[in-house]
Amino acid sequence: MASARDLLATGIAAVLLATSCTSGNGEPEVVTGEQFGQVESSAKEAAPSALRNMEAEGLPEPLVNPAEVIPGGPPPDGIPPIDDPRYLPASEVDFLEDEEPVLSLQLGGEARAYPIQIMIWHEIVNDTVGGSPVTVSYCPLCNTGVAFDRRLGDRVLDFGTSGRLYQSALVMYDRQTESLWSHFTGEAIAGVMTGEVLERIPVATVSWEDWLGANPDGLVLSRDTGETRPYGENPYPGYDGEDDPFLFRGELDDRLEAKERVLGVGVNDDPTAVVTERLLAEGTITFDLDGTEVVAWAVAGTASALDSSNVSEGRDVGATGVFETTLDGRALSFTRDGDGFTDAETGSTWNVLGEATAGPLTGSMLTARDHVDTFWFAWAAFAPDTELIR
Repeated sequence: MASARDLLATGIAAVLLATSCTSGNGEPEVVTGEQFGQVESSAKEAAPSALRNMEAEGLPEPLVNPAEVIPGGPPPDGIPPIDDPRYLPASEVDFLEDEEPVLSLQLGGEARAYPIQIMIWHEIVNDTVGGSPVTVSYCPLCNTGVAFDRRLGDRVLDFGTSGRLYQSALVMYDRQTESLWSHFTGEAIAGVMTGEVLERIPVATVSWEDWLGANPDGLVLSRDTGETRPYGENPYPGYDGEDDPFLFRGELDDRLEAKERVLGVGVNDDPTAVVTERLLAEGTITFDLDGTEVVAWAVAGTASALDSSNVSEGRDVGATGVFETTLDGRALSFTRDGDGFTDAETGSTWNVLGEATAGPLTGSMLTARDHVDTFWFAWAAFAPDTELIR
């Protein structure tokens, strides 16, 4: 098997080569930001730039060692974020296979899907969902999708890719102050905004088939991005194999192999990780999170985006969710039942996104808790005191 460094060098070369192409992809008519009310970002501020120098005069001391924030290959915005997202009605999408992974975000009564085949080439989407300005991000190197509310005080931020990595994870920068932010934690690690933390919004990585079944009237990020990329191809084939993580400078936690997949919750508060393989085997695991009982569950049927050269052909790594077990004051207990889940109290059936699809509670939604599907090395690096359920 090729080394992680060889694989990533190939992937980065593909990303850099793709940046020279700027024309859109032909698709059915799309829904634009103007049509759904894209919130305008704040103006750029006159401030020392951590993007240029993390230790520039006038800036607070960085939260991390600047020597550990290292170039990943492309320059700032060399991996171009999507600032003018366009969407297709779910019924018009013909470029996704059933098992392909998408990031699912539900906010303000709106459902959006962000295909990983697009996110892997752009990593950041500055968006507005349900009237709220959000940033949806995906880092292929740590295999993590995270969404944030991009409002902070009186500012509405928007984010770019800094071209740097910290603990082999995406480092974002905001265009208003050019502070640097950890994609994994949502915390500003250098610049004017040092120490500020963005509010996280629950997002789940699920198969296209599962998302479409739950959201037939939802919107899907279009491949009409203003850039030409080989959407559907994975520029990092084989990356989720046995090799060491790329440009990782921390100490590996030997409780698990570095690339073991885990479900992580409470990264900034009460960190807990569940081994995904065990969760897939058992179906559901219930545990306490910040004094609240939650259920983590998993179903098969979602492809790894980082396995095959084609995103849709990756090995089955399943999809997960984390939800509070109390609904309208009533405690529920869950078991997996085929491709869904059943609560013992009412016999209602639930999908992986936490919606009751049959039974007395049909149409009800469980309260989702923010979680990430990620590699163990990254979770342990950002949450070293994590409790590990394995």
